[in-house]
This record gives sequence, structure tokens and C-alpha cells, in this order.
Amino acid sequence: MRRFEYHRADTLEQASRLLTDLGDDTFLFNGGTDLLVEIRERLRRVRYVVDIKQIPGLCDITYDETRGLTFGALVTVGRLENLPLVGQRYPNLRAAFASLGSIQVRNRATVVGNVCRASPSADTIPPLIADGAFIHIYSRTNMRVVPLAEFFTGPGKTVLAKGEIVTGITVPPAGDNAGKAYLKHGRRKAMELSTVGVAVSLTMEDGLCNDIRIALGAVGATVLRAPEAEAMLRGTALDAATVKNAADKAMQECTPISNVRASADYRRDMVGVLTGRAIKQALEAFA
Repeated sequence: MRRFEYHRADTLEQASRLLTDLGDDTFLFNGGTDLLVEIRERLRRVRYVVDIKQIPGLCDITYDETRGLTFGALVTVGRLENLPLVGQRYPNLRAAFASLGSIQVRNRATVVGNVCRASPSADTIPPLIADGAFIHIYSRTNMRVVPLAEFFTGPGKTVLAKGEIVTGITVPPAGDNAGKAYLKHGRRKAMELSTVGVAVSLTMEDGLCNDIRIALGAVGATVLRAPEAEAMLRGTALDAATVKNAADKAMQECTPISNVRASADYRRDMVGVLTGRAIKQALEAFA
């Protein structure tokens, strides 16, 4: 493993100052499941590591019916996966958490770390975007809240400026009229990166779709929304023909590439298949 210099921060202000003062080769350490692998395999140049695991408040999880679910930057995937509230209110998130890596990885990795990795194939990002999540960002001069859909600027890139730290994520409350689903397709069922991931979050009123968000993972430079497909579904009863037409439209809205895991054409076809299935699964909440 390449040698690096270790620093421990006890406050957000200290961590932010270290990120700024130490320079571009400085990285935060919370879960470390990606960072330590990349250091060992020499995939990332790391000179300084700033440990934030002792900072108070970053392990907190709260929920209320007005604000929704908020969890801190140190909350692990496994902890949220096993929280009954998540399974009851956010089945799409629970499905995404359960599909990420192995049990051992989920008990160490943090959701915020997975998000900040900014991988288009990350499991946690599509359902969070479909749910309209917000990300909380700290700096020594400002606190800002950004819609998660606006957080990513490209593969591995975000809107974070030097010295800024993500402190947590808020997911809006899930009402009784909501249906949610996340489906992941990969070459195997476990411990696999997503070839295609589709998340759906919808609400129904008087038998018609009141609102719907569709988020597509691993088929673009960032996780994508499918706004034209969503528009086709709003105000409809989500019958089979309408869902099929919207799924076809979602195929046209994605921008996949070919790589070792799948061709662009295959990914595009799977967007159509998974979008239809995810909408059907989300509707099961109303059965």
C-alpha cells in the first residue's frame, strides 16, 4: 500500500480546514471501503487522509412526517438497511441498500460515501433521486442544501468546492399514497456493480398517477431522470399500454455506453424492461 499521512478531525471546522490546507491529494475517511482499496491498488493518488469518524452528530438518524428521513454522513448502509422504518416507508431504498456489495461491506460502507463517489452505477443514487432527496453540505463560511439530482457534474465529479463536506442526506416523507421500487440488473445477483438500475417513486390519487419520478442508473454520465416518460404517465391510470409506451420513451432518454459489463444497446433495452417492471412493482403498494 502506498504510504499516506493520517489526520483525525474532531469537528467539522477542523476537517474542513485540513481539506483546504493540505491540498488536492487529501481525502476524507469514514467508511473507507472504496478509499482503502484504491490506495492499496494505487488507483488514486492519496497523500493525506482525514478521519471524520469522531465528529459528533454524523451518526444520527431522524424521521418525522413533515421533514422525512435524515441521516448523517457516518450512517452505514447496513444500519439503514436493517431499520424497520426504511423497509416500511422506503422499500426502494431498502432494495438498493440490500443489493450493495456484501454484508461485510454494507456494515462498513456509508450511504453518503457511496453517493459522494459519484459513480453512475452506484446503487443508492437512483432511489434517492427518485425520492427527491437533498444533500447537506458544510463549509466554514456556509451551510447549503442541494437537491441530490443537481449534486453530480460527471462520473466521479460533484459540485463540492474545496473544504466542503457532506454532512448528511434528507429524504422527503413517504405518504400513504406513495409507491416505490428499485430494480438492479447485473451479471450476477450479489456483490456486483449495476449494469442498469431503475428507481421509481410515484403517488396515486383517485386511481390516477398524481406524480412520478423515474431515475436511471449506469446509463449515462450521471444518474438520469426520464422527464418525458414521467410526463406521459402523470394523470393516467398507469394501464399496461401507457406504461409500455413510457418505458419505451425512457429507453430513448438514456445515454448508455458499451463496456466490459454490457453493450450500449443491451443497456438501453434493459432500461425499457426494468422501467416497466419497476412501475408495476411500485403499484403493488396499492393492491
